Amino acid sequence: METQSVRPILIQVDQCDNVAIIANEEGLEQGTMLSNGIFLQETIPMGHKVTLADLAQGDAIRRYNQVIGYASEALPAGSWVHQFRVELPKAPQLDELVYDDHPPQTLSPLEGYYFDGYRNPDGSVGTKNLLAVTTTVHCVAGVVDYIVERIEKQLLPHYPNVDGVVALNHLYGCGVAINAPAAVVPIRTLHNLAKNPNFGSEVLVVGLGCEKLQPELLLNAEHEPIAIPKQQIIMLQDEKHHGFQSMVNEVLTQANVLLGRLNQRSRERCPVSNLVVGMQCGGSDAFSGVTANPAVGYASDLLVRCGATVMFSEVTEVRDAIHLLVPRAANAKVASDLIAQMRWYDNYLAAGQTDRSANPSPGNKKGGLANVVEKALGSIAKSGTSAIVEVIAAGERPQRKGLIFAATPASDFVCGTQQLASGITLQVFTTGRGTPYGLKAIPVIKMATNSALAHRWDDLIDMNAGTIAEGLNSIEQIGQQLFEMILAVASGRHQTWAERWGLYNQLSVFNPAPIT
Repeated sequence: METQSVRPILIQVDQCDNVAIIANEEGLEQGTMLSNGIFLQETIPMGHKVTLADLAQGDAIRRYNQVIGYASEALPAGSWVHQFRVELPKAPQLDELVYDDHPPQTLSPLEGYYFDGYRNPDGSVGTKNLLAVTTTVHCVAGVVDYIVERIEKQLLPHYPNVDGVVALNHLYGCGVAINAPAAVVPIRTLHNLAKNPNFGSEVLVVGLGCEKLQPELLLNAEHEPIAIPKQQIIMLQDEKHHGFQSMVNEVLTQANVLLGRLNQRSRERCPVSNLVVGMQCGGSDAFSGVTANPAVGYASDLLVRCGATVMFSEVTEVRDAIHLLVPRAANAKVASDLIAQMRWYDNYLAAGQTDRSANPSPGNKKGGLANVVEKALGSIAKSGTSAIVEVIAAGERPQRKGLIFAATPASDFVCGTQQLASGITLQVFTTGRGTPYGLKAIPVIKMATNSALAHRWDDLIDMNAGTIAEGLNSIEQIGQQLFEMILAVASGRHQTWAERWGLYNQLSVFNPAPIT
């Protein structure tokens, strides 16, 4: 009899779980004997689940000590548990969720940590010093892109303290039901994007002239109007313009003035309580919930203990774990707001004749995630253990410091845009399948959930949490390393790979309102 050459590596999250994931990079072949004496019934890829006991048809499948689904057929111990063998359970019933007014204990404060940031007149602090050119309508996007390229080549070399220029282009502004109730979402998003702390309170607006989203509506949305001089609002249809170069020259002239003011700024030592950090995952796999996301959660707790603001999002990727989040609400209002945002999104999906089963993606499934329940249970690990102190709708800005749930779609690009509008100045992005995702307005730290990805994409991934699965590091160790990297990146001392390569995604504003 041949000696088994490969040592099986299994990850069982909770002792009550009846499945575990295969951590071997090449997976495990049929007939492999596991440490518990079970033989694999079939070859199972890395990240996918194996049954640790015999399951009859209809039996509950448990991971994270939660039911992630029901066996659609009899599965002997050692069987491969994939999407076609798991029946999706019902989502937690929102009307049955009860808040018992026992929020988590406040974590002990953590003092003595700082970063070097840019202080703004409104009290916020940026991690970058950028000029933003915001737009009222997509019609002007081509002109703005041309002008941004001119600014980068001709003007920026004269302003060494300015990190760059960002065009806040979008697909909104006209051909839309501007007065529809849901139009508040894209309008406040665009309004708040211009107020991101990384833009130094300097706003340059470029519009066309005939659009529905007039500058007055863009600037005066929400409860905090943006007051800027009239000359910083440039409309391309203005009769004073004779040709394209006239438009370009006016924008360049105003940009030159704003760049001069931004160039007078420099980094200052700031307490970590001034940081606003977004936590997001994309291209997730079965390792996300046991390596990268828990490490992010540990770093989230450290930031909250320092008094910082931390946002986690992606409604459909917390919906099936909402019963675990409601007890973490700081008070009854926060619990009620959490449930309200879940209900709003349920209705939004129903109006589009779809539901939560549209998530996860094919890549998620290939990475071992059988359904949205399993994905949600791993996703919420990014939030750590702190009490949730506030819930904000898509594009809103928080009024509290601490752990915030920012209700956004799960789409990487939309979530990133909405978190930007909510004021994040840095983002941590975990991935198991890999993505070159980046945002020009803020640094994005990308963390791999498994070492195979980290090694293959060594010049795209900033941190590797896969060593947790290999037993080389603990969640706490990687979480501490991430916390330290966040401070270094926020201070401009360390540059992420996306920044080095200039890999930036376009903005994607969430628009649930009608298009006319």
